[in-house]
Amino acid sequence: MPSHPDRRALLRTTAAAVAGTLAAGCGADPAGPPGPPVDRSPAAAPRPSAGGRPAATAPAPRALPGLPAQIAHGPHGRPQVALTFHGNGDPATARALLGEAEKAGARLTVLAVGSWLDEQPAMARRILDGGHELGNHTQRHLDVNAMTEADAYAEIDGCAQRLHRLTGSIGTWFRPSRARYASPLVQRLARRAGYPHVLSYDVDSLDFTSPGAAAVLRNVTGTVRPGSVVSLHFGYADTVDALPALLEELTRRGLRAVTTTELLTP
Repeated sequence: MPSHPDRRALLRTTAAAVAGTLAAGCGADPAGPPGPPVDRSPAAAPRPSAGGRPAATAPAPRALPGLPAQIAHGPHGRPQVALTFHGNGDPATARALLGEAEKAGARLTVLAVGSWLDEQPAMARRILDGGHELGNHTQRHLDVNAMTEADAYAEIDGCAQRLHRLTGSIGTWFRPSRARYASPLVQRLARRAGYPHVLSYDVDSLDFTSPGAAAVLRNVTGTVRPGSVVSLHFGYADTVDALPALLEELTRRGLRAVTTTELLTP
């Protein structure tokens, strides 16, 4: 007896379902209920591993012909300034500062203390991932100019090695701790550690004295000029509060906040 038309349709539907199920095992979309969701979002930026291995190599120091061994400012004719931060203190404050800078399109230079990086290793890549620059501010933030040669070198090299472990580079700049300028001995030791120049500054915000956000703003805007290198600090609420207004004022004056390397490179 010939099959009923409804029965033939049912058989065709069943065969199609079986074929779909078999095809699913070969990579096709399954015909039945979906399985666990697959994460197809782009991979996150690489971070340091638990062992502290670098995710990507950061820029290294380089000699800049024509510039002194100790640099306090850049070209006066260039409408740029370098906002340089001593990297220490509460990481939440550091992240807030970085976020404010990034909202305004500013790029910073952070001179990190080695013991701070020991406690907050993820901050190294956070700084670099934000488009900022990372450098060396000694291992323990002691008066490096007052130390013996061996102890001073250990302070510089200790921080350099931590930076290298976290980023693949010793950082782009060295700045002495507890001093505006490095002594001749410390300059020589910095060169031995791999830093052709020592980074000083010509504008001091005095934010580490916690004078209030308005005073921090006045201290910088009262003396900043094209080519200035400004000293600021992580770890102080006054600096976080002052930064948006400072960046706005720099923009009003036609000045752009760039990394120190950008400021000094022709």
